[in-house]
Amino acid sequence: MSFTWFVGSRYLRARQKQAFISLITFLAIAGIAVGVMALVVVIAVMTGFESELQNRILSIESHVLVMRYGESVSDIDATVATIESIDGIQSAIPFIYTQVMLRSPHGVTGAVLKALDSSRPGPPIFVGKQSPLADALDDAAPDESAGRAPGLIIGRVTAEKLKVSVGDPIFLISPLGKGAAVNQMPTVMRFSVAGIFETGMNEYDGAMSFVRLDVAQRLLQMPGQATGLEVRVTDIYQAKPIAAAIVARIGFPFWARDWMQMNRNLFSMLRLQKTVMFIILTLIVLVAAFNIASALIMMVMEKTRDIAILKTLGATNRHIRRIFVFNGLVIGCLGTAIGGILGVVLCSILKRYPFIKLPGDVYFLTTLPVSLQPIDLLIIGFSTVVICFLATLYPAASASALDPVDGIRYG
Repeated sequence: MSFTWFVGSRYLRARQKQAFISLITFLAIAGIAVGVMALVVVIAVMTGFESELQNRILSIESHVLVMRYGESVSDIDATVATIESIDGIQSAIPFIYTQVMLRSPHGVTGAVLKALDSSRPGPPIFVGKQSPLADALDDAAPDESAGRAPGLIIGRVTAEKLKVSVGDPIFLISPLGKGAAVNQMPTVMRFSVAGIFETGMNEYDGAMSFVRLDVAQRLLQMPGQATGLEVRVTDIYQAKPIAAAIVARIGFPFWARDWMQMNRNLFSMLRLQKTVMFIILTLIVLVAAFNIASALIMMVMEKTRDIAILKTLGATNRHIRRIFVFNGLVIGCLGTAIGGILGVVLCSILKRYPFIKLPGDVYFLTTLPVSLQPIDLLIIGFSTVVICFLATLYPAASASALDPVDGIRYG
């Protein structure tokens, strides 16, 4: 190996008359570096997008959703106590979920009304200046003696559509009204904007609205009832077996779905995009690998006489192959290291200074998330070195198959 290293390192230091080979070698290193840098940055962005989206969804939605087939949950306290007795469960929160219309003097928009029990620990949504949702719901309690309407918490996008701010009146229209089915009239109830939240996800900020559970029960004529239960667990990746344990404990007609089932299509799409982007950007590395093969082929043609002399002095075909494989791997590893360092630096800059903004009405997020995982960095580096190694096989085999007599005669 010392002989291979000595001769290979000499061949990498091209003389003046071999400047063209040196230029091709430099372009091969640059191509590998650019490809690795692009792979690192894109995979880090895709991983960050998936991670950030997962965190934001889980900060709003439940880990496990428990409901009954065709009817609401009436025995709330007993059901909550049964569910919370299962290992791995933090809390079970009753909720009411329905579609409504919101109207202000400046506009009308549809919304999803979600009513939560503020006395129980809910999702970590913050309203206004980092005020927890539960505290905001407590402040939104109606006061009939003072003539204060119940409070409604809406998202930033909804507030912009209706052109309202905290304290402004707003009317909620529910299709579940009073009267017979033939002449049923929608229920209209006056609220005041008690808070405006912003999750950074326009899909939620423009659709969700929150109210106290007792207010929604009175509005929808559901005394002592709830649409279902939101269950939060200690380990989100154990949500699926916990959902099965809940159904086994409380039995039919209850059913439960974990957060991975509810968002399966979304996360499957993100993983597929990440895989496709990895394959596409690997083509950049393949192009650079062809440059490595070209540089080695030209080096073999230039060193024909030297190879013949080495064989005459006793070098075997294996030694010759190792020399040129060593040269190709040095070029590939150097390009991989440079590209990896540049990619890590660029990811650090993007993470520290999120100057790239995303349109919130197109994407779920408004800033470009970056999350560089060591395993992704290792996979990119290993894949690149393997491609570079494969690119060296043909030139190395051609050099080892050279006849020393022909090499000395025509070299």
